[in-house]
Amino acid sequence: MSVVINTNYAATVASNNLSASNAQLQRSLNRLSSGSSIVTPADDAGGLAVSMKLSSAAKNQGAQISILGNGVSFLQTQDGALKVAGEILTRMAELGTLASDPTKGPSDIANYDTEFTALNSQLTSIAGQQFNGVTLFGTGTLSVAGINISQASLTTAVASVTSATTASAGGAAATSAIQTVATERAQNGAEQSRLGFASELLTVNKSNLEAANSRITDVDVAQESTQLARWNILVQSGTAMLSQANQSAQIALKLLQ
Repeated sequence: MSVVINTNYAATVASNNLSASNAQLQRSLNRLSSGSSIVTPADDAGGLAVSMKLSSAAKNQGAQISILGNGVSFLQTQDGALKVAGEILTRMAELGTLASDPTKGPSDIANYDTEFTALNSQLTSIAGQQFNGVTLFGTGTLSVAGINISQASLTTAVASVTSATTASAGGAAATSAIQTVATERAQNGAEQSRLGFASELLTVNKSNLEAANSRITDVDVAQESTQLARWNILVQSGTAMLSQANQSAQIALKLLQ
């Protein structure tokens, strides 16, 4: 091989190898420090696109899980109100029966009517209850993450038991209303059960999406640590060889002495 001064081919090759090794070392450092195998789009353009879609889908599943949880809370609040309404109606039915007793005088019936009327007013108050500004009772439905839940029906009984006749009617109305409340509570329980299973499915789906995304974006620390050690050694050796290549040109000086 010719001995030349203007061109140091060995140094050029060593410099190129050192530059490539240093770039790989920096990439390994970036991956390990970030925990991600895709630090820039150039690392895996296709994988980045898939990862973005998987990540978005997982976050959407998480949002739906939160919405379903709010739906369950709505139904639990509604059921609590229905439970109290059932207890009130049971007492009203009892009062209607007691007031229809022919041995009771007008003053006795009036006393029963006082409580009956007060309880009926409380039923009206319960019927107007809300959950975060949304009415608990009505004839409509709410779409919770694509699942319809009911605004339960809650109607009040007759307003008073001022005589044996109205007392009997009031007791019968209260008894009928109890059946309605029982049906509404059964519906409420069925809807809570459905939301629970829907939330469980979304949770599983979210975990699977996150696992799929992890396989694309998360760095394998063991493997990347091995690569880091490799590139670190190559950078050190490349630096030493570049130094040697730069010194080899000094041979030409000896020929001129």
